Amino acid sequence: MTTNTQPAPWATESSPPLRLLAVLLAIPVIAIIAFTVFQPIQVLPRISLAPGFAFTDQTGARLTSEDLRGRLALYTFTYTRCEAPCPQPSRTLHELQPALAAIDTGGIPLDYVVISFDPDHDTPERLSAHAQTLGVDPDRWHFVTGAPNQLKNVIGGGFGVYFNQETGGDFTFDPVFALVDGWGILRAVYRTSSPDPNILARDVRLIVKETRNSQGISRYAYEAAHLFSCYPR
Repeated sequence: MTTNTQPAPWATESSPPLRLLAVLLAIPVIAIIAFTVFQPIQVLPRISLAPGFAFTDQTGARLTSEDLRGRLALYTFTYTRCEAPCPQPSRTLHELQPALAAIDTGGIPLDYVVISFDPDHDTPERLSAHAQTLGVDPDRWHFVTGAPNQLKNVIGGGFGVYFNQETGGDFTFDPVFALVDGWGILRAVYRTSSPDPNILARDVRLIVKETRNSQGISRYAYEAAHLFSCYPR
């Protein structure tokens, strides 16, 4: 007795549905591999939400983290009695400003925030005098301080910056610069007394480009870049 067996229709090589299914499954896999390898879009990592605060600035006015929404902000942390060989981050920040001012931010303001962890000495008057010594634009530069416990929470806890007051009143601290985007998200931390201006300018440009293009369908491409960690080396 002869049994005539034939393969199931879906198992034949000529089955169009099977080939179509294979192609449809291969497309996203190939796209993911290509996106990961070639990184057509690069982004800065979203490190964490930057800490919220309400401090007093060099004019005696209140400055909050919400006041900086929609603006890029470059932070550093110091105290005005810091003299050489103590690192002087505020002066370093001032030296970095020309390179950053040359960047086309598309109308997105870039502010500079210097947080003093010496509130007993750094009154608004002394912060104002320090700002005048540097000759900075008061509309873009904010020298602020606040209550000791708040400073500890914001600087130490939020930004992860070490500082400690010694017996004589001076401070030891790690020089750190932090870049926060207009959504209030910490995007880059530079743990050095002298950040590379080229790297800093590159990072600002990346945030500006992402801000411009994170609307409509292009937003999904940027979300994919974050998903696959398409970060600059």
